[in-house]
Amino acid sequence: MSLRSPLSRAIGLGSAKSGSGHWYSQRVTAVAVAVLGLWFIIALASVGSLEFTAVTHWLARPLNAALCALLLVACAQHAWLGLQVVIEDYIGGKFARLVLLVAMKFVFILAAVAGVLAVLRVATGVAA
Repeated sequence: MSLRSPLSRAIGLGSAKSGSGHWYSQRVTAVAVAVLGLWFIIALASVGSLEFTAVTHWLARPLNAALCALLLVACAQHAWLGLQVVIEDYIGGKFARLVLLVAMKFVFILAAVAGVLAVLRVATGVAA
């Protein structure tokens, strides 16, 4: 048993050196989602008709398809970063926290890949 207080044990250990990187990543993805989301809303509004054929012709343009794919990836990354903080702050058990973090990473990667493949499929006009 130590007579040192928790504060005296922690002083001098330094930071974990990962908080600022996570903070910047979350801000960058937030800006990307905001800018790409605004572009998406304005671009879809300019299509005129939101019928399937009009949207597929719009999405067939390479720039539109690429920006839609970037929007999907940015949304998945931003959601992962935000939920990672929630899990790390509110899940007490280390094993449960690890399992949830790994499962969420898998789900968000799967969702992003499925979304990008769906955009590519519609953009290239591949039939079912």
